[in-house]
Amino acid sequence: MLGRIRTFVALALVVLVTVPMLLAQLLVVRTGLFDDRKIPHLWHRFILRVLDFRLSVHGGISERRPLLLVANHISWTDIMVMGAVAELHFISKAEVKSWPVFGTFARLQRTVFVEREKKRRSGDQASEIARRLNDDDPMVLFAEGVTSDGNLLMPFKTTLFGAASMAVDGGAVEAVSVQPVAIAYPRFHGMPMGRQHRPHISWIGDNDLVPHILALLREGAVDVEVHFGAPVEYRRGDSRKQVAQEVERRVRDMFTAALRDARARK
Repeated sequence: MLGRIRTFVALALVVLVTVPMLLAQLLVVRTGLFDDRKIPHLWHRFILRVLDFRLSVHGGISERRPLLLVANHISWTDIMVMGAVAELHFISKAEVKSWPVFGTFARLQRTVFVEREKKRRSGDQASEIARRLNDDDPMVLFAEGVTSDGNLLMPFKTTLFGAASMAVDGGAVEAVSVQPVAIAYPRFHGMPMGRQHRPHISWIGDNDLVPHILALLREGAVDVEVHFGAPVEYRRGDSRKQVAQEVERRVRDMFTAALRDARARK
């Protein structure tokens, strides 16, 4: 019963707050009254409060520009988490565009939508990301391409790292900073989240979204950590695959350490 009450109250709050924020963001996008990243940042922070996610940040976002933030991917909540940390733009799979509420906010915060299965379009998609990087928009790339189960990282896909190469080859900048970011959900109701509990937070793309949202609203009490590593400089002539491998190694090290430290703090 308590879980149902919590879910009802949370959904009511989301409706009451989200509708005016969507309208305000639409006005900002159309008029340019102020930075179009501010309202989505506030909304993401609000959603984390509703979900009862306790966020801790280790390190910080690089001040260098252009900046490509490369993170692992566990759940749809990763976007809420990263959006709550700072005013950012995202690179997302095309399906998100059609999601109710989330998709609308994603469009209004100028998310770059990509169709990874259409390899013939990868060049155009990377070019769009490169243009945004050169406009000093900090972009977030979930480089695994799909969500994992929260226990292990999947290999990073290197195609969209080509955006950094395009930004440099265009001649506007000498280098793009590629910053590794590790997202981990180490604790649930204050206890270390073991392998058997991580499916509670992880969302595999084939699963239904609405039941997963309702389950998170019922339970709450999830600790999430975001770890920022030192950026890797991508310069003209650098190997896209080598840069991707180095960033993946750093993300993996931070992610593994976060889960290990949670077990040690029992």
